[in-house]
Amino acid sequence: MKPRTWKRLDFALVCALVLAPIVSAGEAEETLWEAARQGDLATIERLVGEGLDFDAKTRYGATALSFACDKGHVDVARYLVDRGADVNVKDTFYESTPVGWATFNEHVEIIELLLANGATGADQVLSGGVRSKNKAIVAAALEGSDLTPEMVLQALAQARQTKGAEEIVTLLESVEIEIPQREEIEIDASVLESYAGKYKNEEIALDVEIRVEDGRLVAEPTGQPLLNLRALSVSQFEVVEAPQIKVTFSGGDGPSEQVLVEQEGQTFALSRVVETAAPTAEPEVVAETAKTTEAPAPPAMPIERLAPLNWPSFRGPHASGIADGQGAPTEWNVESGDNILWKTPIPGLANSSPIVWGNRVFVTTAISGDADDTFRTGLYGDVKSVDDLSEHTFKVYALDRKSGEILWERTAGTAAPGAKRHFKSTQANSTPVTDGKRVCALFGTIGLLACYDVKGKPLWTADLGVLDAGWFYDPSYQWGHASSPVIHEGLVIVQADIYKGSFIAAWKLKNGKQAWKTPREDLPSWGTPTVYHGKERDELITNGVTIRGYDPATGTELWALGPNSEVTVATPVVADDLFYVTGGYAPVQPIYAIRAGGNGDLSLPEDTASSEAVAWSHDRGGTYMPTPIVYGDTLYTCANDGRLTAYHAGTGERIYRQRVGGGTYTASPIAADGKLYFTTEEGDVVVARAGPEYEELARNSMNEVCMSTPAISDGVMIVRTLKHVYGLGEQEDPASAGGVED
Repeated sequence: MKPRTWKRLDFALVCALVLAPIVSAGEAEETLWEAARQGDLATIERLVGEGLDFDAKTRYGATALSFACDKGHVDVARYLVDRGADVNVKDTFYESTPVGWATFNEHVEIIELLLANGATGADQVLSGGVRSKNKAIVAAALEGSDLTPEMVLQALAQARQTKGAEEIVTLLESVEIEIPQREEIEIDASVLESYAGKYKNEEIALDVEIRVEDGRLVAEPTGQPLLNLRALSVSQFEVVEAPQIKVTFSGGDGPSEQVLVEQEGQTFALSRVVETAAPTAEPEVVAETAKTTEAPAPPAMPIERLAPLNWPSFRGPHASGIADGQGAPTEWNVESGDNILWKTPIPGLANSSPIVWGNRVFVTTAISGDADDTFRTGLYGDVKSVDDLSEHTFKVYALDRKSGEILWERTAGTAAPGAKRHFKSTQANSTPVTDGKRVCALFGTIGLLACYDVKGKPLWTADLGVLDAGWFYDPSYQWGHASSPVIHEGLVIVQADIYKGSFIAAWKLKNGKQAWKTPREDLPSWGTPTVYHGKERDELITNGVTIRGYDPATGTELWALGPNSEVTVATPVVADDLFYVTGGYAPVQPIYAIRAGGNGDLSLPEDTASSEAVAWSHDRGGTYMPTPIVYGDTLYTCANDGRLTAYHAGTGERIYRQRVGGGTYTASPIAADGKLYFTTEEGDVVVARAGPEYEELARNSMNEVCMSTPAISDGVMIVRTLKHVYGLGEQEDPASAGGVED
C-alpha cells in the first residue's frame, strides 16, 4: 500500500496564502473547462484571446478538447483543433483520448474531425462502433490514418459475433485490405488433446474450457462466446476473433498444467482444474460374531427463534446486516404466491432500503412530475444523468409489517431536484432511520432532512442545502446523493460528500437544531457512516477518498487513512473491534481492517500491509457497490459482477473466491441463520450457505428490478423492488406474534 499524501491540501493552503495570481489563473482554467462542457464557444474565444492555454489540464490530465468531445460540442472541438489543440492528449486517470470520449458517446462528426486532423486510435473507434452497432462510427474509423488490416479483421470477427450488426459485417467485408498471410502450423492431435481441459483463475473469477473441435483448439470462457485458437507455435496460440490476445500452454510432459493469457500488456495465469473422482467405498468388513450398521445421520437442529429484532437503519443494527433467529425464509415464489405474505405497490422510484421497528416498516420514494421512470441496470460505465428536473413529490410511508397495509403516508416536500440522477439512481436513495420514537428521512437533492414521530406526526425539518454529487472527473455529470442518516445518542448524523463544500453534521433528534458540523476535504461519495460503540470511546467511521474516524458527539476528527478509491459507495462494517472499509473503483481498490482507538494519520508505509492501527489490508479486492458483511469469523465481499470472496476476518487470509451467479449486484448482502442473501439488480435473490465453502441453497426471482438491501424482522423478510414492497416468510403462528403494537 502506498502512503497517503497530502499534496492537494498543502497546495490549496499555499495558493490561498501567498500565490493569489495562481489562484486567478486556476479560476480562468476552470471557466475554460466549464465552457467546453457547456459548448460556450464565445467564452472560450475570449479566454484564448486573453492568452489562456487552451491545452491547460485538469488534475486528471483532461483538456477543454477532452470535455468538448465528450459532450459532443462540434463547434468548440473544431475551434480548438484549428488552433492546434493536442488531438491525442490522454488523461492520467482513464487514459482516454478525445477520440475515445467521442466514440464512447457516439459523436460521429467529432470522430471524423479528429481522425482527419491526425488523431490515432482507429482500433478503439472500430471496436466502439461495432459494440454500439453504429455503422457511421465504423465508416469513420475506416478513414483513420493508423488503420491496419489486423484492426479490420478483428472488428469483423467482433461484428460477426454481435447480434444486430449485420450491416456492419457487410461494410467490413467490403473493405479491400491485404490480409496478412500466416503459415498454418500443424500440431499433432495428441499435443492438442493434452491442452484440453478446464482452467481457472480464482483472482479474477475466470473459468475457461479448452476443447478440440475439428482438429483445432477452441476456448469457451464461462458465459462468453466461443473463441477459436490459431497456432503460432507448438505451445502458443492467438485468438482468431481477437489476435491481440495470446494464449500459451505450459507444464512440461503430459497434460498442460497452466494457461497464460496475454492481453493489453497484462498476463493472467489460469491453472488446470483437476477433477477428482469420488472415493471408492471400502468393502464392508463384517465380524463373524457381530454385525454393526451405520447409525442414521441426526436430523438438522431447528433454528432457535429469538426475540423480535428491530432493523432501524440501512442494513439493520450498525449496518451489520445480520438477523439470526428471526425466521428468515430460504425459498419463495412470486408467481405462485408461496411464502409471499403481502405485496404493496409504492408510486415513484426509490433505491432507499426498508427499515423496521416493531410492527412498522418505513420506506421513502420520489415521484417525478414528468412520470419519468427511466432506469437502466447492468454492468456498464455510462456516466450520463437522467434529464428530469421536473417537480417531484418526496414521500415517507409506514406499512404494517404483518399485512403490508399502508398505515400512513406523508409528503415531506414538493420541489424540483437541485441535481440530476444517474441512470441507476433515483431521487430517493437515502434509507430512513428510526429510534423507535422518531423516523428521519433524507432527500439530498432538495437538501431536506425531515423528522416524524412513528405515527406520522411531523416534528421538524432541516435545510441542508442541495447535496450535489456525481462524477469526480466532470462535475457536469450529476448522479444524486445516497448516503443515509444514522442515529447516535439523540443525534441524527448525515455524511454529505459533494462537489463543493463536503461536510458531516449532526442534528438534535428532539428539535432539529444543528449540534455540530465538520468540513470534509473529500470528493463526492455515497457510503453511509457507521457508529462503533467502544469501551474507551465511540467512533464514527466514514468511507471516502480518505477514510476517517470522528467523535460522534462533537464531530472532531480522530484519525484518517488512505489511499482509497476516487469513488466510494460501501458502508464501513464493524465487528470485534475492527472496522472493515473497502473501495472498489479502479485503480485503487483496497480492503482495510482498522483497529478501534486509532489517532492521527493511520496510512501505511509503502509495501506494508499492517500496523499497530491497521490489523491487515489488501491493495486489491475491494468492492465497489455492495457493502461487505462479517458473519461469524468470515468477511464476505461481493463485487458488482457477483464475484464473492471470503476472507478470515481476523487475518485477511482468503478462504475462497466464487462467482455467485449471473446478474449485476448493487444491493448489499445480508445474513441470517447460517445463510447469506445476495440480491441482483435484475431481481434474483440468491441464498447460499455461510461457511468455508460456497454452496447455493436457492435462487428466488422477484420478477422486478431490485436495487435495495432487504430487511429481516420477526419472521418477515422485507424486499423493496423498484415499484413494490414485499413481505416474505412462513405464515405466522398467532401465538408467536411479536412486535410493538399501537
